[in-house]
Amino acid sequence: MDSATRRSIEEAVLDILRNANMEEMTEYKVRTFAADRLGIDLSSPDRKRFVRNVVESFLASHKEDDAVASEAADAPEEEHQKVEVAAAAAEEDEAEEEEDDHRKKRGPREYDEEGDLIVCRLSNKRRVTVQDFRGKTLVSIREYYEKEGKQLPTSKGISLSVEQWEAFAKAVPAIEDAIKRISD
Repeated sequence: MDSATRRSIEEAVLDILRNANMEEMTEYKVRTFAADRLGIDLSSPDRKRFVRNVVESFLASHKEDDAVASEAADAPEEEHQKVEVAAAAAEEDEAEEEEDDHRKKRGPREYDEEGDLIVCRLSNKRRVTVQDFRGKTLVSIREYYEKEGKQLPTSKGISLSVEQWEAFAKAVPAIEDAIKRISD
């Protein structure tokens, strides 16, 4: 992708994010709005990845700006308010530190050729990914094959909606108990 295209995509995505209701906006919507605005296809893996990086950078900088702005705007007059703000900031710092530690343990985020987040590699041919497909978030557990140096998904696997994933996650303890009973 040439630098002019990258620049125009980045500007469109940032403009959309600045004017968006962040409670309702998704990466898919941002990509769709930007594609419509620019009249170009943003569904290719490299463009998806680029849009995702712009969104993540925006969110990271926006979070930092909000923290600074809220501290400045909420400068308390009374001493007990100062103590509350300091305590909240300390808790926030501690939470961010824990999140950083957790991220370091997990390592850097890894994305596949389609721009989907690889959560876990079960083996060299099986992996768990989280993806946005037609506006819906899916958790996929799938087998892959190699063709021309690229890992491509097979039909062997399952894609679960968020609701299905939550139901499965709730059932994990019962599954683990059943495995223990069978193994013993």
